Amino acid sequence: MTERNVLGGDLDACNRDPTTGFERDGCCNTHPRDRGRHELCAVMTADFLEFSKAQGNDLTTPRPEFQFPGLTPGDRWCLCLGRWVEALEATREERLPETTVPPVVLEATNEAVLDTVSLDTLREHAYSPDAE
Repeated sequence: MTERNVLGGDLDACNRDPTTGFERDGCCNTHPRDRGRHELCAVMTADFLEFSKAQGNDLTTPRPEFQFPGLTPGDRWCLCLGRWVEALEATREERLPETTVPPVVLEATNEAVLDTVSLDTLREHAYSPDAE
């Protein structure tokens, strides 16, 4: 059965170069062993990558043993839902730049995240290729 995105359609691939997803299949699928909930497809920003590193999760350094190439701004990646929410809260509480919250690719974000983040909030932070 095909998983659904937050808009109710079939879940699109997030990225295959670099290949993302808990199972490294390019999609932000749910998985019973994925405690980090890599279900939200986001476009990396420099501010988010710095924020994540400061929180103890360096996403820029390659880790070949985990099939992880290291990310750069502009890469799409299935993020841990909790880290995205943490960045959202930090922008609100600590007045960090809005670019600390990486834009969300709605068509590639799993509907499972709606148990934590409202669709309105996701839409407020939706990726728009026109904004590049």
